[in-house]
Amino acid sequence: MTHLLIKNAKIVNEGRISDADILISGERIEKIADFIPPPERCEILDAGGKYVLPGMIDDQVHFREPGVTYKGDIFTESRAAVAGGITSYMEMPNVKPPTLTLEALEAKFAIADEKSIANYSFYMGSSNDNLEEIKRLDKNQACGVKVFMGASTGNMLVDDIHALEGIFREAPAIVVTHCEDSPTILANEARYRAEYGDNIPVIYHPDIRSREACLKSSTLAVELAKKFGTQLHVLHLTTADELQLFTAGPIAGKQITLEACVHHLFFSSDDYLTLGNQIKCNPAIKSLADREALLRAVNEDVIDIIATDHAPHTWEEKQADTYFTAPAGLPLVQHALPSLLEHYHNGIFTLERIVQKTSHNVAERYKIADRGYLREGHFADLVLIDLHKPFTVTRNNILYKCGWSPFEHYQFRSSIDTTLVNGRVVYQDGQIQEPGVSGQRMLFTR
Repeated sequence: MTHLLIKNAKIVNEGRISDADILISGERIEKIADFIPPPERCEILDAGGKYVLPGMIDDQVHFREPGVTYKGDIFTESRAAVAGGITSYMEMPNVKPPTLTLEALEAKFAIADEKSIANYSFYMGSSNDNLEEIKRLDKNQACGVKVFMGASTGNMLVDDIHALEGIFREAPAIVVTHCEDSPTILANEARYRAEYGDNIPVIYHPDIRSREACLKSSTLAVELAKKFGTQLHVLHLTTADELQLFTAGPIAGKQITLEACVHHLFFSSDDYLTLGNQIKCNPAIKSLADREALLRAVNEDVIDIIATDHAPHTWEEKQADTYFTAPAGLPLVQHALPSLLEHYHNGIFTLERIVQKTSHNVAERYKIADRGYLREGHFADLVLIDLHKPFTVTRNNILYKCGWSPFEHYQFRSSIDTTLVNGRVVYQDGQIQEPGVSGQRMLFTR
């Protein structure tokens, strides 16, 4: 078996940074040590003092397959992900048809088996009437059960309290929630429509998808989880108000955990003036004060995980004439880790903190087998980053199928040098290196 030896690396792992070599044998890390002599039949990758991190595990993406593949698909978006240092992802159920049955769930796994460059798992979806199907789910079959406790695509809004209680009581896997209260949003829409008609300026998006809508729904989710003892993970929190619902501390032993997304940590409502619909997303990007509160909550271990909520739409769709026809969501996986490294350069996050929130804690929360750490015996999912090589986002280097990014023309101060998935170099020197399938279905140990 051919070995790969990474020399002269600065390893960021488990709360410390150390100089070491990494020997990879096949799919897994065989040895980590201060000095490792090359074995026979060994390729050498000289890190040259670059930092080596466990690959980011993104627990929230929308890759649009099946049914909406003109926006993105598992092949194209997993390529963009590994170019951004994401080696594993968990994909959402609001596709066509929605993932509301075990058969639909396994059909998505079959697609990824044939097409994904990164490792993968998929969420089982929920609706007002598929509780019996959810109860059939094996706890290790999917990464979790997704509940849209707010406006969503298709038949996936769960707004019946009895259905919600059934899901929180019976779900065999972790419940993850999108928390926005639909009646509050609809009332806000009506108020703004009365003043502006359909031509509501996008700057009012955070007032329509308001902090009150978020807080009301998040409060309900936490109350239901406490009532039924549910393992709950609240996705993409956006307001300072909601932080009071959650506790600080290490993720180990937490029943209720919390996530923030990279765009809510990077942009603020001030950016609607220049980016407009490009940053329209649900839940909405809120105020600068909210963003600052989220950044503090990451460092205080109130926010446990950082993800993307990658949700591509075509450029043409984003140029829609009216507020109501412009879709919500933005493409992010290729630029998520570089955006987090900007917070490192700004003295807000340490590298150890970034690794904790994007790799270690995701593996711990979802009980992912043998991933999320740089450990002997674990899968060799890792990324080399160059903190001193700037990277400017242009249309020519964007890999999303939709072909655009809200970061276009932005110069990040760091760049992704090399990404390995299961021991294989899949991205290096600005190019996808492995055109075939290298990703694997993630396994869980619940």
